[in-house]
Amino acid sequence: MTFTFTALLCLGTLHKPTIKAEPGSVVTSGSAVSIWCQRSLDAEICFLHKEGSKKHLGTRSPEKRENKSKFSIPSVTKQHGGQYRCYCYSSAGWSERSDNLELVVTGIYHNKPILTALPSPVVTLGENMTLNCVSKKGYDKFTLTKKDQKFLSSQNSQFIPSITQWQAFFSIDHVTPDHRGTFRCYGYYNQTPHLWSVPSEPLEIYISGLSKKPSLLTHQGQILDPGKGLTLQCCSDINYDRFALYKLGEADFTQNGGQWTQSGLSLANFTLGPVRSSTGGQYRCYGAHNLSSEWSASSDPLDILITGQLPFSPSLSVKPNSTVQSGDNVTLMCQSTYKVDTFILSKEGAAHQPQRLKSKSEAWDFQAEFSMSAVTSDLSGTYRCYGSQDSSPYLLTQASGPVELTVSGEVLSSVATFPSHDVTCVSGLEGYLKALAGVSMGFLLFLFILIFLLLRRRHQGKLRKDEIPRGTGRHCLSLTTSLLQRPAEEDPQGETYAQVKGSRVRRAGAVLPSVMSGEVLDTKDGQAEDDREMDSQAAESEEPQDVTYVQLCIRSLRQGTAASPPSQAGEAPEESTVYAALAVTQPGSDPSNKEQ
Repeated sequence: MTFTFTALLCLGTLHKPTIKAEPGSVVTSGSAVSIWCQRSLDAEICFLHKEGSKKHLGTRSPEKRENKSKFSIPSVTKQHGGQYRCYCYSSAGWSERSDNLELVVTGIYHNKPILTALPSPVVTLGENMTLNCVSKKGYDKFTLTKKDQKFLSSQNSQFIPSITQWQAFFSIDHVTPDHRGTFRCYGYYNQTPHLWSVPSEPLEIYISGLSKKPSLLTHQGQILDPGKGLTLQCCSDINYDRFALYKLGEADFTQNGGQWTQSGLSLANFTLGPVRSSTGGQYRCYGAHNLSSEWSASSDPLDILITGQLPFSPSLSVKPNSTVQSGDNVTLMCQSTYKVDTFILSKEGAAHQPQRLKSKSEAWDFQAEFSMSAVTSDLSGTYRCYGSQDSSPYLLTQASGPVELTVSGEVLSSVATFPSHDVTCVSGLEGYLKALAGVSMGFLLFLFILIFLLLRRRHQGKLRKDEIPRGTGRHCLSLTTSLLQRPAEEDPQGETYAQVKGSRVRRAGAVLPSVMSGEVLDTKDGQAEDDREMDSQAAESEEPQDVTYVQLCIRSLRQGTAASPPSQAGEAPEESTVYAALAVTQPGSDPSNKEQ
């Protein structure tokens, strides 16, 4: 008794040791755990004590190198759950007791709870987040952990009679990057707070920023029959490297890599396969860059509805008539004799989301009226309605019979509003198709012009080849010359001689020069003379001169050189003159048909 009193008086002489568990304080039943007691330098021995136990669980001499004692539990059982402390002793006396270490053993109860994030596991920085833990087992409390460490205080469970389940909500205000990570929840009873159930499935929490939200589309429509294929497309004009699809109520989402289009869109397709009743729900998508752990803002929600899940169909009628004038008011009424909480009106081929209305009960009849004021021709089409119940809002009845609405009159712009996300991606895809069509048309036009020029050049080359046989040296010139025709009786063959001189001469009559550039006139000795100016002058005659336009086709003629007329006194002798026979045709005839 005296020794105990002395020990108590000496308690606290050494510094308080620290205690921790490895790999963690939340341990699965059957696994190993080590409890470390970090001592002061002069401690000689350390003790481990569990609250409620009458004896020490062990004593260890501190390791000299690390100055700490290790207490190992090779296989944890439910008896090991509880609060632990350690303290040490030296010749100077006893140390203070360490802080409490709560060792929790999980897997004692096998009913697994379910953990979800509301509204989604992607939370914007600075916003609030709520995590919901639900179980069919009547646990007294639920607790939330992050990376196997207790993160939030436990919450009392609440019973939900409508679904006969127990649940608890964990609210996190002003989300920061530290809240990113993996969460789990457990259930336990008040009598055994250190014995927990098996953990829920891990819930990964992602932090989104303020980057632009993507758009979520479906090309198969939002109301689908079972067995139909379904692909959801998440797209954005921001070059996201990856996309994530999340379904409301699920613990995690699906990620796919992004693809880029030439129009500047990035997108990812999520194939959900043949739809089933479990496919129905509300979906959102997010985008992210590879070098960032932050996701974009959430897309607008997209509801996928599955038909034929309730074994009846409502009826659909139209008032005042199925054929109305543009600008009239129309009411579509959906009715059912079976209980329906919500009616859904759908137009065949419409891109916008179907309309929803809560039903009204009148005389054992459930109904809803969908009113459309100032209808336009764009509202013409085939309509159907469906019903759903609040317990499963994404599972619909069978479709009503179709109702054909015809709006006659001038076609005006529809007043119906379409989701902005549809417009974004569709306009982007349309822009891509338009750009592709423009490039294709430009290429085809260029190719057509190129082919045309090649064919034209080839045709011209062929014509030149036909008109200028090898060795003939034929050249055609359009000349305007002053010609003097002989009278018909003197020249029965109607030939006219034109004097073609090899150099410029002084002319007495009206002569128009013609420059013969790059043409060759073959002489008798076969030599070519380039860039020669030619003047033609008719011989003097009593008849008045006429100006005649001729096309002179010069060949390699067998021609002689006529002596030039005697020059006047004092003038230099003129150069040799070449005479060519020209066939004069009447106006309107084609000189090209006659050989020169």
